[in-house]
Amino acid sequence: MATDVVILGAKGRMGNTLVNMALADEELNLVGACERKGNAEGIDYEGCTASDCLEELLPKVPGAVIVDFTAPESSVAMAKIAVEHGNPAVIGTTGLDKAQQEQLAEAAKNVPLFWAPNMSVGVNTLLKVLPALVQALGPAYDMEMVETHHKMKKDSPSGTALKLAQCLAEARGWDYDDVKKHCRDGIIGERPQQEIGVQTLRGGDVVGDHTMYFFGPGERIEITHRAHSRETFASGALRAAKWLAGQKPGRLYSMADLF
Repeated sequence: MATDVVILGAKGRMGNTLVNMALADEELNLVGACERKGNAEGIDYEGCTASDCLEELLPKVPGAVIVDFTAPESSVAMAKIAVEHGNPAVIGTTGLDKAQQEQLAEAAKNVPLFWAPNMSVGVNTLLKVLPALVQALGPAYDMEMVETHHKMKKDSPSGTALKLAQCLAEARGWDYDDVKKHCRDGIIGERPQQEIGVQTLRGGDVVGDHTMYFFGPGERIEITHRAHSRETFASGALRAAKWLAGQKPGRLYSMADLF
């Protein structure tokens, strides 16, 4: 049985990719597409209800899984509406602060919610294997990261970079907030041993590059993940939507649960 989905931000870069891939997937039914107030005009797909108000749309598509790659405030507001109407939701929005993540976790107690700052198989495989590398190399290796995205991206560092850096910190037994360094300028002195630098580049139409560096005595290791298209993330999100349709509320699900 095909899974009904509603795409938020359907006319945006990511939203449009999600719409096209959902339409091409025989295991999905695109039953709804939502945009900002006054911006739903021109959305016209067979069997799909277009709207600029999610609260008005959801009663028409009961049980449909919402897929949301919008903005932190919008995603938190969406989660509250999803709870009211009982619709599961997959969230790929980045830039959520701790308070916003806690609000999603609270909403997940009442309706199935899935949140991941990166939906790609490659990145989530890295999250599984990096701890072993960090522990094998030991404390003599300094860890740094550079992330690059298109010039339209609003949050920095990227959600993926933060997730990867937190993974590195946890493998060393560190609290990431205590060791992070997102900017260096001026006379900064020697690098502390307990530090993870994450530097940001923005420009052009780069979908997303993340390079982790392990600087050791006499050598360095570089691990790079490059996303070639937004379809990488869209594919993971739609796969998550199919999976989430059969889950129960109780906690905020992630890619680790899906795998």
